[in-house]
Amino acid sequence: MRRPAVFQNPSKDLSPSEVARIQEIIDRYRGTKGALLPLLSEVQVACGHWLPANVLAWIADEVDVHLSYLYGMATFYTMFSLEPRGQFIVRVCESPACHILGTQTVLEALREELDIDVGQTTPDGLFTLELSSCLGVCEVAPAMQINEVVFGNLTRQKIHEVIERYRRGDVVDYRKLPGSGGRVRTDWEIHRRAILLHGVGDIDPESLDDYLAIGGYEALRKAVLGMSPEQVVEEVKQSGLRGRGGAGFPTGMKWSFTLPLKAPEKYVICNADEGEPGTFKDRYIMEGNPHRLLEGLIIAGYAIGACKGFIYVRGEYALSMHRLRRAVEQARERGFLGQRILGSTFSFDVEIRSGAGAYVCGEETALIESIEGLRGNPRVKPPFPGVRGLWAMPTVVNNVETLANVPAIIKNGASWYRSFGTEDSPGVKLYQICGHVNAPQIVEAPLGLTLRELIEVYGGGMKDGIPFKMCQTGGASFGFFTAEHLDTVMDYASMQKKGGALGSGTMLVMNEKTCVVDVVRNIMHFFQHESCGFCTPCRRGTRVLYETLCRIAQGEGRESDLSLMVDLAQTMSATANCALAMSPIFFVRTTIERLKDEYLAHIVDKKCPLGVCSA
Repeated sequence: MRRPAVFQNPSKDLSPSEVARIQEIIDRYRGTKGALLPLLSEVQVACGHWLPANVLAWIADEVDVHLSYLYGMATFYTMFSLEPRGQFIVRVCESPACHILGTQTVLEALREELDIDVGQTTPDGLFTLELSSCLGVCEVAPAMQINEVVFGNLTRQKIHEVIERYRRGDVVDYRKLPGSGGRVRTDWEIHRRAILLHGVGDIDPESLDDYLAIGGYEALRKAVLGMSPEQVVEEVKQSGLRGRGGAGFPTGMKWSFTLPLKAPEKYVICNADEGEPGTFKDRYIMEGNPHRLLEGLIIAGYAIGACKGFIYVRGEYALSMHRLRRAVEQARERGFLGQRILGSTFSFDVEIRSGAGAYVCGEETALIESIEGLRGNPRVKPPFPGVRGLWAMPTVVNNVETLANVPAIIKNGASWYRSFGTEDSPGVKLYQICGHVNAPQIVEAPLGLTLRELIEVYGGGMKDGIPFKMCQTGGASFGFFTAEHLDTVMDYASMQKKGGALGSGTMLVMNEKTCVVDVVRNIMHFFQHESCGFCTPCRRGTRVLYETLCRIAQGEGRESDLSLMVDLAQTMSATANCALAMSPIFFVRTTIERLKDEYLAHIVDKKCPLGVCSA
């Protein structure tokens, strides 16, 4: 589960300036629908990175919400704290990518440097050490984040230098950074034809004029001034664009369900809660060319007849939020947002919302609950959001990469878009390669690359020349490939046939020195930690799977555990409320089927053949 039931929540003596600041925040959000999450987030910053008991009681009285409800919110989202914290929150990423590249070494170095353990604060009140399920910077793993700033490719020496820098008061301003992680390579021909990454790394992401100079908002102008909503939906449908968040549902079809519905209001939500370990592609678009995402969102709003859009960004992506907010302001000033856009009859506005640390909010109905100011528990479906979504109104939810495809489709036409990719999977895709490769990075390419090509050409081959062993495909939710699958075409149908998935386009590559039991245990720790606890199959099932994997890693497993895990994961998949609990079956089953000997070595020989596990 996400947070221990027992916690300490002291009060705080507030200074006059803190009282004034908190009152201003409360007054600003008073009466605004679904404003509880941003209100708590801003108040936490005003209180010095935590939520004191007296402040929560104050908020409860002011906004007429029961205090127990506020505690429910504050204990659900992991970026909230009910205990005092330091001036600088040091979050260490423990995602699979960081795990295989040295999370434990990073933690050891920080424990020595700060002389504290996880969850503790240094005596001088400067640093608090915490863990993060994933920071979304897998291309620079292992990584940590200090407040809003990410530091990647960590070594003991780099950790020492960063901590000393902050001790001196030399604090990095995240708003002045070019980006949070790696950079897009522009020397490949494949990137010179970029669609999704067009302008990323070349234009000033905070300049609307720069975006207009590369053809920005031409597609919006074409749509609202020259096409009907039905024509826009049909163009996207004919393009074959499928959702790029993981499930791959046809985008135009999703829009077509909502367009004809009569309702007082409709909404479009951009799911930018990029919390799937191994996934970092959406961050490049938001940080590098936020207007592209905004243009796609506005066109989607026009296509279904929506009045407002929301971009829900994961809480760790501070730079993305900063640049998106700036883009929204600029778009309003130039008439691309607001009343009667570009002189048409279409009116539409956008609000940026921040998450607060909950992977499950990447599920569309949990995300809607969060925007409404609730805990992010997924809803029972049907009804689906397209019929009954945000505030019970028809709502379309698409992710960042999906919406970033839309301007190019509208501008150039469906036939042009279908000239890329394969028959089953037309168009372009952002692939992410990370783990044990020489050049972890993001690659935009037509759908249809092979895994071998991604590793050897774009990933620069295997790191340190250690041979390939396995790859988790599509993100932490999906199955593993081994060497026999390296020539699989990475599109939706081909990946599914081989027991993998295209998913978000993530490929976590691992070498022969990686223990499969250790990696699967790490992934399972993520899922049991991120379970919202709403339904029993997930709440209990993820815990049992994790504990079973721990026993196997410690040399205390039984051969019957292997069939038990597959059966349990299958039962979870068939009975749980949302896709979080449907995920373990893929990586549990494929690793047991394809790397069974390594599991058996832990069980029969009672030791890890690679010396990685504690056994």
